[in-house]
Amino acid sequence: MKLATKIVLGFLIAISIDLLDSFVNYLLTLRVKTTSEFLLRSEAVIRHSGALNKDMVKMQSAFRGFLLTGDRQFLQPFEEGLKELPNREKQMRQMATLPRQVVIADSILILHNRWVEYAGELIEARKNSATGVRPSEDFSRLLETRMGRRGGEEYSGRLATLFNAFDETEYQQRDLRRKELAESIDRTDRYSLLFSVLLVFVGVSIALWLVRNISRRIGPLVRLAERISQGDFGRVNDAKRDELSSLSVSLNRMSEKLSSTIGELEKKNAELNQFAYVVSHDLKAPVRGISNVVRWIEEDHAAEITPTVRKYLDYIPDRIARMEALIDGILEYARAGREGTVKEAVNVGDLVAELTEMAVPEGFIVQAGTLPVVFTERLPMQQVFGNLIGNSVKYGSSGTTVITVTGADRGPYYEFTVGDNGPGIEPEYHEKIFGLFQTLREKADKESTGIGLSIVKKIVEERGGAIRVVSSPGNGAKFIFTWPKSTV
Repeated sequence: MKLATKIVLGFLIAISIDLLDSFVNYLLTLRVKTTSEFLLRSEAVIRHSGALNKDMVKMQSAFRGFLLTGDRQFLQPFEEGLKELPNREKQMRQMATLPRQVVIADSILILHNRWVEYAGELIEARKNSATGVRPSEDFSRLLETRMGRRGGEEYSGRLATLFNAFDETEYQQRDLRRKELAESIDRTDRYSLLFSVLLVFVGVSIALWLVRNISRRIGPLVRLAERISQGDFGRVNDAKRDELSSLSVSLNRMSEKLSSTIGELEKKNAELNQFAYVVSHDLKAPVRGISNVVRWIEEDHAAEITPTVRKYLDYIPDRIARMEALIDGILEYARAGREGTVKEAVNVGDLVAELTEMAVPEGFIVQAGTLPVVFTERLPMQQVFGNLIGNSVKYGSSGTTVITVTGADRGPYYEFTVGDNGPGIEPEYHEKIFGLFQTLREKADKESTGIGLSIVKKIVEERGGAIRVVSSPGNGAKFIFTWPKSTV
C-alpha cells in the first residue's frame, strides 16, 4: 500500500469519528431547539390560562355586584367578558395539546357556559324586580332555586380547581421535558467525551504508525544523503514500491553522478593548479627576461642612448610591473573562494583593526562602528574587507580621507558597509567596476589592475551574499555587501 493511501485512510477514520461526534451534537441541538420551542409555547399557555381565569373572575365579581346593588354599571365587565371569552376559550382549546388538558379545558368551558346561562337568567330577573336596593321576593326565590345557598362559592371553587389542574398538567409536562433535556445533554456529553478520547487515541496511533513507517523508509535515505555530503558516494537498497522509492532511485543516481563529477572536478582542479604554476613561473620568466635585457642595454650602451630612447626605456619597467601585477591578480582571482578554510568565530571589529594597522597608510582615518562576531571562514572575509578598504586608500588622499566601516543585523544575514569621503563614482560605472580588469584609473597605473572588486564580488556571491555601490561624484562611495550568518 502506498504512503498516500495509508495517510488518506488514517484521515478518513479520524474524520468519520469527528463526523459521528458532530452528528450526536446535531441531534442534541435539535432536542434543545424543540424543548426551547415547547417552553416558549408552554409559557404562552400558562399566560393564556391565567388571563382566562382572571376574566372569568371579573365576570363573577360584576355579576355579584349587580345582584347586590342593581346598578347596571356593574354589568359592563360581565358583558365585555361575554364578547371576548369565546375567542379566548377557542384559543385555549387549540393550545391544549395534552389529552388531560383537553378534558380539563372542556370541563372549564362547560362549567362556565352553564354559569353564564344561570347568571343570564338571574340578571334578567334582577332587572325586572322592583327598583331599590332590596330585591323582590320573586327574584330571591329564583336566586335560591338556580344557584342555591352556596352555589356561587362552589362554582368559583370548582373553576379555580380546574384551572389549577390545567396549569399543573402543563408544569408537569414542562418538568418532564426539562428532565429529558438534561438527560440528553448528559448523555451527549458522555458521547462527546468518548468520541474525543477515541479521536485523540486514533489520531495519535495513526500519527505514530505513519511516523514509524515513514522514518523507517526515510532513515536510510537521510543516512545516504549525509554520507554523500561527507564525500562517501554509496547506495541505498530499497525494495518497496511507494512514493519514496523514486526518491531512493534519484539519490542513488545523484550519488553515482556526484562521484563521477567529483572525480572529474578533482582532475580539473589538478590541471588548474598546474596551469597556475605555469602562469606563476613560465609567464613571469619572459617578463623578467625583458627586464634584464633593458637593464643590460642601460648598462652596456648608456653612452649611446638618446633622450628619446631613454624616455621609451623608462616606460618599460612600469609596464613590466603592471604585467606582473596582472598575472598575480589573475592567479588571485582564480584561487578566490576555491581553497576552503575552516570556519571559526571571526570578530569583524578585530579583523578591521588588524587590516587598518597593516594596510592603511598614515594620514588615512578608519572609523569602525559596532561590528558583530561571525562564525565563518576568516580568510575570505579578510580578502573582502582588505580589498574594499584598500580601494578607498587607493582612490583617496592622505590627510583628508575618512573610511567608515559599519555592520547591521538583518535577520538571516549581516549587512556591512565600507564607505569613504573620496572622489566618488559616476553612476554609469556602478556595475562596470565589478567586472574583471575594470578600473577607473589609467591603464598605465600599476596600482590598479581592475581585479580587486571582481574578487570581492566573487567571494561574496559564492557565499550567498550580494554587493552593491552607492556613490556619486564628489560625495564619496559606499560599498554595501551582505554576508549570510550560515555560510557554505
